Amino acid sequence: MSRQGADPMPAVEGGSLHDLHLSMVGAVISGGGLERLAELAEHELGAPVAIVVPRVGEAISGGGDLGRLRGYVRDRLAKRTTEVPDSVVAEVPVASGGDPLGAVLLLGREAPPRTFDVLNVVAIAILTELAVADVREETEQAMRSSLIDLIRGNPELSDEDLLRRAYRLGSDLSRGAVALCAEITSDRAHYVMTLIADREQQALAEQLGSRIYVLIPPKEGEDPARLALATTREIAKAIGPYSVAAFSSFCSQPRFFGRAIQEAELVLDVLLQDEGGEGDAMDSDTYRLLVRTLASHPDEVMRFYEDTVAPIVHYDEQYGTDLVGTVEAYLAHNCNMNATAAGIYAHRHTVAYRLDRVRELTELDPNFSEGRERLGLGLKAYRLLSPRLRR
Repeated sequence: MSRQGADPMPAVEGGSLHDLHLSMVGAVISGGGLERLAELAEHELGAPVAIVVPRVGEAISGGGDLGRLRGYVRDRLAKRTTEVPDSVVAEVPVASGGDPLGAVLLLGREAPPRTFDVLNVVAIAILTELAVADVREETEQAMRSSLIDLIRGNPELSDEDLLRRAYRLGSDLSRGAVALCAEITSDRAHYVMTLIADREQQALAEQLGSRIYVLIPPKEGEDPARLALATTREIAKAIGPYSVAAFSSFCSQPRFFGRAIQEAELVLDVLLQDEGGEGDAMDSDTYRLLVRTLASHPDEVMRFYEDTVAPIVHYDEQYGTDLVGTVEAYLAHNCNMNATAAGIYAHRHTVAYRLDRVRELTELDPNFSEGRERLGLGLKAYRLLSPRLRR
């Protein structure tokens, strides 16, 4: 694991820092954790040392209060403006692969000799703790992945069995969950998994190829659906720079988690081929209802599509026209002919001619409310089905 932010361990007379490094690595391997690293550092410097690395934990020698220090380091990691606490006299960042992960802080009134040498040794030793944590996470992830895979492939799995398996992994899914599916668009898949775990430790996540699947339970509170969706949106935003993410509606019954995962996949497929920048519309109630119907009764959605806009889709494909785009623009501009013409850079007579063709092909009149409603819903169904239709 590469590290940036702390200098390479310097060579000194007698190899004392080398010995200190070996002692610290040994402490980590034996399970001493960050607490033991802080104690060893204090013994060398004669002053309290605090370690704050949110990914693996935090510690302070002598049992002091970490409250202000915790907030200070987290603000620094989030690149928020913050003041250095008065108790901090020296600090060394901890980073891995260019990503800042935390800091080692010396507390007191002044920094004794060799302060930064010792703090750098601590920062380097923390990388061993991170490596141990990575192995532990990968082992736990393998167990979690097997459960996610089981949920996706076994619709007959009972609520009791699913909840019992999840509970053994430290996740309480008894109040339901939201499924999230993300397509990784960078080489930071492991970092994406870390971001998910940081924001919801009970989330069950699995990477399959270029996609990550997650079940996100609600936090404690009176409205589990709202709470779970809020956490899911926070996660989707956090991993946005490294992926395209979509999520399902809240699912209260564990036996339907597999269907929720399928909902998230369906929305993701649409977002990945979205060229109009209208991804936010997928979170509307109408789309959510269609997605749920598509996941549970795909034939019904296909039948509705065939009965509404399929004829104009086929016509566009055959003749290179844009009847679908014209109807979408017409509905988006509240059926205003002039606004539609301006929006698609066409003459209003061209718009009128195209709408006539739509009426002839679909037997639905966009000038009347019933026709508009069926065409609008048919277009939404087409948007959801199009990834399948194009395969």
